[in-house]
Amino acid sequence: MTTDLATRSRLMLMMFLQFFIWGAWWTTVGNYMRSHGMTDLIYVAYMSCPTGSIVAPFLFGAIADRFFPLQKVLGTMHLLSSAFLVAAPLLRESVGSPVLFNAALFAHMLCYMPTVGLATATSFHLLQDKEGEFPRVRMLGTIGWIVAGILVSKLLKSDATALPMYVSAAAGLLLGVYAFTLPHVPPRGAGKKFSVKDVFGIDALKELGSRPFYIFLGGVLLISIPAGTYFPYVPLFLRDSGVAAPDVPFRMTFGEMSEILFLLTLPWFLLRWGIKGVLLAGMSAWIARYGLFSLGAVDTAMWMLILGICLHGPCYDFVYVGGQIYIDKKASPAIRAQAQGLFVLMSYGIGRLVGMFAGGQIFERVVTDPGGPAALQQWQTFWLFPLVFALLAAVLFLFGFRDEVASTRASS
Repeated sequence: MTTDLATRSRLMLMMFLQFFIWGAWWTTVGNYMRSHGMTDLIYVAYMSCPTGSIVAPFLFGAIADRFFPLQKVLGTMHLLSSAFLVAAPLLRESVGSPVLFNAALFAHMLCYMPTVGLATATSFHLLQDKEGEFPRVRMLGTIGWIVAGILVSKLLKSDATALPMYVSAAAGLLLGVYAFTLPHVPPRGAGKKFSVKDVFGIDALKELGSRPFYIFLGGVLLISIPAGTYFPYVPLFLRDSGVAAPDVPFRMTFGEMSEILFLLTLPWFLLRWGIKGVLLAGMSAWIARYGLFSLGAVDTAMWMLILGICLHGPCYDFVYVGGQIYIDKKASPAIRAQAQGLFVLMSYGIGRLVGMFAGGQIFERVVTDPGGPAALQQWQTFWLFPLVFALLAAVLFLFGFRDEVASTRASS
């Protein structure tokens, strides 16, 4: 049974705007900060994403599960997040305060990151053939990210300005209004007594808890640590290499373009490889990506750097989209938003927070001459750190995780 075309189209537009918002400013803010004398605080700005993923999703997932329709929570959070994103560059350029700039970005991400899980939960609630249809709906999010990168980089030439943040905020305002018109998704856990444990996703852990599930979450968390160095430092790396300047966000959209192919083929891979095989393939792609960055740094081998970017398809889709599908298959409707919030917490939250903080410390100690003659040699060393950690995460997951679906199939 498939979802009607009208509902599927509306979810596709939601996903397009959801990731257009993120893609419009996420790959440019590092170069904006460098041009405004905030290079040493770039990792702090990027830590707003995992911090928002840790603090907010369970609270708003629990609210959506118990009290308010999903679409109203989604719309409200986007309206708030847009206001804070507009405030960030205005505070920096009018008051001149890096602290206020970062505080506004943190507030934006506290409001925005819950919407990633809420948009996913909305899709899973409304789609009939979830495993077959969700990758195609999610693909519009990838296209939204690509369009955003092309717009702010190729068309507006605004890589190091505040314009991408204003474009993103305008899209957030549009999605905030649009979300209120989405098909009604009532709170599935309405009437159930609310407690503090709902905020921390205890119900989701209680229902889903098993050794394979805990190892699954641990594997996603561990691979998200090296993943946390990608968006903060690849734009700086590409600019220093001269490969992508001045169109860094445009070149980075090549990775999202590859996502389209892997999103379309993800159901096939899940059917034949199972969740363990898909996740291991995604982890292996992270290892290969950082290897290519390190090998290609000194000689600025363009094909290596571009190939490393294009590996974003399996890196992201196999780990994160595949993981979201796995979570949905295990979660009941009453705790679906909390369960997606749990996934966001472990992947976009704790894992990337550790990765971005560690990446910032390593960057400060290793890349001591950014933009200078010694930079590329230093970048080669820098990329070895996430490579080694990604390798360790893959080995631990390989020997620790037992695919329940595959095991059941084998024993039947």
